[in-house]
Amino acid sequence: MKTDILIAGSGCSGLYCALQLPRDKKITIITKSDLTSNDSFLAQGGMCMLKEQSDYDSFFEDTMKAGHYENDKKSVEIMIKTSPEVVRDLVSYGAQFERNEDGSLAYTKEGAHSTNRIIFHEDVTGKEITSTLLREVQKLSNVELLEYTPMVDILEKDNHCYGAVIRRPDGSLDTVTATYTVLASGGVGGLYRHSTNFRHLTGDALAIASKHNIELQNPDYVQIHPTTFYTKHPEDRSFLISESVRGEGARLYDKNMNRFVNELLPRDLLSEKIHEQMAKDGTDFVWEDLRTIPAETLRHHFPNIVAHCKEMGYDVFKECIPVVPAQHYFMGGVKVNHKSRSSMENLYVVGEAACNGVHGKNRLASNSLLESLVFARRAAQDMAEHDLKDVAENTANNCNTSAGNCNFVDDAANTNASSQNASEVADYLAAHVDFTPYQNIQSLDETYHHLATQAITLGQNPEGRKEFLYV
Repeated sequence: MKTDILIAGSGCSGLYCALQLPRDKKITIITKSDLTSNDSFLAQGGMCMLKEQSDYDSFFEDTMKAGHYENDKKSVEIMIKTSPEVVRDLVSYGAQFERNEDGSLAYTKEGAHSTNRIIFHEDVTGKEITSTLLREVQKLSNVELLEYTPMVDILEKDNHCYGAVIRRPDGSLDTVTATYTVLASGGVGGLYRHSTNFRHLTGDALAIASKHNIELQNPDYVQIHPTTFYTKHPEDRSFLISESVRGEGARLYDKNMNRFVNELLPRDLLSEKIHEQMAKDGTDFVWEDLRTIPAETLRHHFPNIVAHCKEMGYDVFKECIPVVPAQHYFMGGVKVNHKSRSSMENLYVVGEAACNGVHGKNRLASNSLLESLVFARRAAQDMAEHDLKDVAENTANNCNTSAGNCNFVDDAANTNASSQNASEVADYLAAHVDFTPYQNIQSLDETYHHLATQAITLGQNPEGRKEFLYV
């Protein structure tokens, strides 16, 4: 199978990237599960944006402070300054956000933000944005969407990516050759016992990058969300109690119903405080009080949270709910530049799988959707600025004759790559892939889980990271 651009992942970054690419290029989007089972659909609170120029310095400082000043300043600048353009795109696609009576965008506030700058749609902002993008992508005749088609490896030679090995829904293995490959495969939540992520998001990009010596950055920077609904029988996915709830005034109490912390601390610090209180009290959770929020605000802004708590036996209008920290987000990942290029030629990485340094050591609330969209847009722009055919041919001219990391049936049969164009190199690689290592799904999953977990563990600083120990 041949395509111009292969995108692995159907979350907001993969979809937005596709929408920003030229319409005369064939784009193939593959996804590990169905099209909507990605964490972009789960984002509750909202998405940050630069609402006015006077807020730039404050927005920048809030992001840097939350990230413990380990952020890449240029990435932060790009994210903030590009945010109005991204929002305009979303609105033009039909995304609906909360509005004031005069029709202007309404803004809410979350932890570690110094002002209201977060646009939202009830408490399902991610679903609103991502479903809108999916609807727009489905209108495009140049885009093919393949569900239940995971990427199991990349086609690579001499640090150039030529596409991927995929597993089709019937279990058969196949190859897709592409001029550009984009990893938009999400985070690492499936590696953790308690996580707000979908279970099938197991850090595949991290594992494949480790396997092929693609540079990683801060793989130990795993964020724990302070407040997920506690149950004695953990669900497959921990239910998030949005940071916006605390931004609107919710309070946290110890076992004696005493407030013990500033609820608007950055996520890592608040998670630490909650764990300290749980240890002190000898409890498995703390209490969150939503009764401090006006009832109408609860009904209008957080209908899904209200409904879930009711389903679990709690009336948020009358009683507190039990909450506990859980793994939530991956700030590290495959290292990319400001155009989302990885250290491997023709391989881009976007969304949670990528690390451009924008979040530093800890992500500021509601910067995830924004960062994913901004840098997916930049990846698409970078690809579009180059003629794909010319790039492909130039890439081939840089190849040498070694077999690289691809499996060849007969290395002696490999002709001089420098005399071939990239398409011919890709075809050769695709035709000579040894599928044997990929046939045992369980064994492959275990291998990739080990590689991803190893990358996270080995990336820890000498003191170790408390966030990792919480799992």
